[in-house]
Amino acid sequence: MGRPRAAAPFAPILAHLSFGPVDDALLDRPLEDAIAALRSRSVSPLELAEASLARIARREPDLNAFITVTADDARSRARGADPTRPLAGAPIALKDLFDVAGVPTTAGSKLLAMNVPHDDSEMARRLFDAGAVNLGKTNLHEWAFGVTTDNPHFGPTRNPWAHDRIPGGSSGGTGAALVAGMCFASIGSDTGGSIRIPASLCGIVGLKPTYGRASLRGAIPLAWSLDHPGPMARTVRDAALVLQLVAGYDPGDPVSVDVPVDDYLADIESGARGLRIGVVRGRFFTRLSANERPSADVDAAVRSAVEVFAHEGARIGELELPRTDELRETQGVVIGTEAGAYHRERIATHRHDYGADVARRIDAGLARTGTEYARARRTRDELRRAYASAVAEWDAILLPTTPTTAPLRAGQDALAAAAALTVYTSPFNLTGLPAISIPCGFDGLGLPIGLQLVARPWAEARLLRIARAYERATSWHERRPGRA
Repeated sequence: MGRPRAAAPFAPILAHLSFGPVDDALLDRPLEDAIAALRSRSVSPLELAEASLARIARREPDLNAFITVTADDARSRARGADPTRPLAGAPIALKDLFDVAGVPTTAGSKLLAMNVPHDDSEMARRLFDAGAVNLGKTNLHEWAFGVTTDNPHFGPTRNPWAHDRIPGGSSGGTGAALVAGMCFASIGSDTGGSIRIPASLCGIVGLKPTYGRASLRGAIPLAWSLDHPGPMARTVRDAALVLQLVAGYDPGDPVSVDVPVDDYLADIESGARGLRIGVVRGRFFTRLSANERPSADVDAAVRSAVEVFAHEGARIGELELPRTDELRETQGVVIGTEAGAYHRERIATHRHDYGADVARRIDAGLARTGTEYARARRTRDELRRAYASAVAEWDAILLPTTPTTAPLRAGQDALAAAAALTVYTSPFNLTGLPAISIPCGFDGLGLPIGLQLVARPWAEARLLRIARAYERATSWHERRPGRA
């Protein structure tokens, strides 16, 4: 299957570079640093775009993080960039689930290789209005229905920390691109953990906002009632900056909710002193099989994170989450049935064009009855109320993002990987609560570990403040593949 590329191949990119004063190290710095450099005119938007395209050209053959590189469009946007806009011409990328006018949106499927939308998705429009320069569309698990990003049509994305490891998914290309310095920020989607899992396994920041906080218009769905778009970035402040630009009511999106948008950066440096953080214990973990409980390295890193918060003045407690035995089955019925509804006609006529793991998951969803789905939806609504109540007394609750670090790609069972890696993330899709994954350490093999923080509905500002307090007290987020 050939790649749809709305751009020249990589060799011409290298042949037409004009770097000017761009320091290659800037590509590994936060988005805020790139914006500062652009506003000070120490680098031009075109020079930064060219440097980013050159970084992609060097690292893409090893990582396979992109499906489409839009080099010509990036240059055009960079030439017209306005340094007074919020993003000032900073290079970003979009998961290949979000429409960009004139660029194929494949959702990681060969069936949509020629799907070229006429309009931008709402996420893309808001970023472009803020002055973003789009470098292209990142690779993902086919139809966003998995966690390995071992795509049968566009090839596997490799984890930059260890090329024999998965980057997570479904936003695996985005996670790899960010930690490899190929873009400064991105929008991913998260239905069972697809932002937070690659954030955890690649060592970046991934934020799933409250359900309805950001628009899904112009995004290819996986499960309508569980899909969440959100920012992926290298720092908590960068995630807050991007969320500020994309959050807010969209009357064209039927699941968008008209709730006022906070100023996510106003209070972000206020620290954790006096805030209540609940550490998840009990049945949430003990109900799981042994391979789904935190590994020794993950458990140690999370315990150390709790100590950091205590040192920062947070008030630490423990909590049991309610009705934990109902989470997995309810999530499975809802995601499978809704995915089956979306794919029913297409898979009936093009089954051979689906990857085996995705086809099996869709088949399982199609086998569900209306009664099962109705009961699951009712349980989901009850769980949303119960979880909002359970976290209401806490400023955030704390747990691992994933039970392990990045697994090996070879011999990986995609369905088993999805079951294991979503076990701590999918409950917060089901309940719609805002959740963020931030780097909190490395295992004995040098692979990143993610810490997950969850808050009450619409409390993204408080969630970001707490995440930033941890990030400011540690240096895990500063590490990059190839250097300690």
